[in-house]
Amino acid sequence: MMEQHDAAVSLLASHVKQFYERQKPFRIYHGSTNSTRQSQYWVDNLVDTSKLSNVLSVDTNRKVALVEPNVPMDKLVYATLPYGLVPPVVMEFPGITAGGGFAGTSGESSSFRYGFFDRTVNSIEMVLANGEIIKASSTDNSDIFYGAAASFGTLGVTTLLEIQLIDSKSFVELTYYPVSSVQEAVRKFEEATADPLNDYLDGILFAKDRGVICAGRLTDTRKDGITVQCFSRATDPWFYLHAEKVLAKSKQPVTEAIPLVDYLFRYDRGGFWVGAYAFQYFVTPFNRITRWALDSFMHTRVMYHALHKSGHSKNYIIQDVAVPYESAGEFVDYLHVSFRHYPLWLCPLRQTGNSESSLYGLMAQKAKADPNAPTMLLNVGIWGPGPTRRRAFVEVNRELERKVHELKGQKWLYAHAYYTEAEFWDIYDRKEYDELRTKYHATYLPSVYDKVKVDVVAEERAMRESWTIWLLAMFWSIWPLSGLYGVFHAALGGDYLKLHGKKKVV
Repeated sequence: MMEQHDAAVSLLASHVKQFYERQKPFRIYHGSTNSTRQSQYWVDNLVDTSKLSNVLSVDTNRKVALVEPNVPMDKLVYATLPYGLVPPVVMEFPGITAGGGFAGTSGESSSFRYGFFDRTVNSIEMVLANGEIIKASSTDNSDIFYGAAASFGTLGVTTLLEIQLIDSKSFVELTYYPVSSVQEAVRKFEEATADPLNDYLDGILFAKDRGVICAGRLTDTRKDGITVQCFSRATDPWFYLHAEKVLAKSKQPVTEAIPLVDYLFRYDRGGFWVGAYAFQYFVTPFNRITRWALDSFMHTRVMYHALHKSGHSKNYIIQDVAVPYESAGEFVDYLHVSFRHYPLWLCPLRQTGNSESSLYGLMAQKAKADPNAPTMLLNVGIWGPGPTRRRAFVEVNRELERKVHELKGQKWLYAHAYYTEAEFWDIYDRKEYDELRTKYHATYLPSVYDKVKVDVVAEERAMRESWTIWLLAMFWSIWPLSGLYGVFHAALGGDYLKLHGKKKVV
């Protein structure tokens, strides 16, 4: 398989070199995405990595896996489990890829221990923007190894990753702890983090004064009296609904045994709780029977497909942010007044990972510049419908960005970003980033800001200047046309990003 990989990377590098010689920007095409941003792909401006989707080897002695970038989390887990191993950080949606986790920003319930997913990557192979193929690690081309994390493919094309592995177990013994405020949740997170037996840790706020913290331990044995709970079958409950039911039944901690794969992808069915909004949109009863009947549409791969085809990502606030622990109370107070979207997902994140000396990529630049930066951050997931008027929707998101910045936090860039360019580079170190782009021949590629920004001015100008665009927008705003269109394409399956024809790169 390594020979096939090398041949594919050599061909890809030749393609990249052609773009470099013409100084023509390109975008990296993966075939699917777990970003909510609308991406523009045209056949004459993309580099296709969608076939780089193999787990090439699993080394049981070194406990590492050699993985191509388009390997999704479920494929990676199923490739390592037969060896009694599992990645230390597994993103909660099975379709998130290893390359996406490295080049984006991905944390999960084990990130309180290991940091973001990119902290678990030992080394990478990259095709630089001039077509050169290099290896990078903490000791070899370390600047681009650290800089490429969370750079969204703007420094080159990652074509191979060596990922750390840990010993797997059969179950996650999960304990649900009731909490009555985000401050109590933070205290519980700190207490659980100090316990070396805990392997997984996250939480859900169902209301400002009602939530649950979930602490998990890997185990091969199920203790007497502990029931087994699954979340992968159509007849199983969605995880967040089950957690709320557990919370309603008991004011004391409750412990269950969850099969490891069911735990790792426990939020796949329903996409946390975003799937509930689809039932609201189509005026469909939301109960155990309808969830069972529509289960095939309620997995995240299908939901992302429908989201992109319907264009509904422009109508929903789908944001993940991280704030210091001490700011969590103020931030949730702000969300309670300004958004009133519950549940909220809570996930503690260690910025440094296992190594206290290494901080990676754009998302760590603020911490690198601030000697007093906290080791731990609290990820808050905010997902729900926004204002129907476009300008009001934009302003709500802009206000959220300002509040996060005020509290010395950051937001994940997989989602819509409404920063002005000056605001964006006030958060991130443009000097360091541009030095990397110059050194590694990437200045002709779109920058991170170019890739993540929502150009509201261009949107409004296009609406003013084109009756066709205006009429189409009006047509698709008629309920439930866009939703049905998204579901139709999701049912068909297949490619939902790639477009045909030629278009000037924007």
